[in-house]
Amino acid sequence: MTSPRSTRSSDDLRVVVLAGGLSHERDVSVRSGRRVAGALRSTGVDVVVHDVDADLVPTLHELEPDVVWPLLHGATGEDGSVREILDLLGVPYVGTGPAASRVAWNKEIAKGVVARAGITTPDSVTLQQDLFRELGAGSVMQAIVDRIGLPLVVKPSRGGSALGVSVVTERGDLARALVASYAYGDAALVERAVTGTEIAVSVVETDDGPVALPAVEIVTDGPYDYDARYNPGRSQYFTPARLDAETAARASDAAVTAFSELGLRHLGRVDLIVDHDGVPHFLETNVAPGMTETSLFPQAALASGTTLAAVYRDIVERAAAGR
Repeated sequence: MTSPRSTRSSDDLRVVVLAGGLSHERDVSVRSGRRVAGALRSTGVDVVVHDVDADLVPTLHELEPDVVWPLLHGATGEDGSVREILDLLGVPYVGTGPAASRVAWNKEIAKGVVARAGITTPDSVTLQQDLFRELGAGSVMQAIVDRIGLPLVVKPSRGGSALGVSVVTERGDLARALVASYAYGDAALVERAVTGTEIAVSVVETDDGPVALPAVEIVTDGPYDYDARYNPGRSQYFTPARLDAETAARASDAAVTAFSELGLRHLGRVDLIVDHDGVPHFLETNVAPGMTETSLFPQAALASGTTLAAVYRDIVERAAAGR
């Protein structure tokens, strides 16, 4: 028997947007889901927004959507878990598959992948919380400073929205920064801080392959932390980033290379620091970029000369067609 999904045309797509979840980034996910749903509805797409709960699987069976868009940030949403379930159910979905999501979700592993592809990334070390305690905090912290130097950035090895991120300029502040990071996960990435221009380069897939959208430059009155990301007024954004053409091209090339080497699909965001010599340094990537009113992917999409509705519609059509 032919299913309702197979008889619908691209003009009457049915999309389930997954938003919410139980991670620290639930609020951001809910806001992202609402905005994407609204943009898709403006193009005539039938959209249902659903949380990740015990009703999800029965709802997917009932609705038989053409596409599911997982707009879940943080654990579960970006570590491949939900995508694994969608694969199991045979439901097409927007975004990267489970295996590549797990690689991208782990910042240290992702850094290793892109470094092998020739992209510069800051020197770093990952510390498991239990091992850090067993070896003695003092000696481990001194070894980090001796090897990597100061200043440092400390952040959860797996996580997003800058939760648990600290900039360390003094040796005595490192312990506090590690404790803050461990509040969001059992592994902390300690990375050399690079001085320069902080940018985010969003990438979308097209028929001609992955394409970088205009880079967004971020300027804040302090660290680009959770509050600076999601509360208007804390940060300024310049799109396109204030880079010369050659440097902007290098940053775009680095982002597209990272997207491809990490096996990302449909869309993603690559965070970089461009140093004073114009060299882009890979920091991390995101398989489920935020789509709130202050998020970077929507800003980049608008700067490309199109509408968010058109970009989002193209993404779901690609996913529905299995491209």
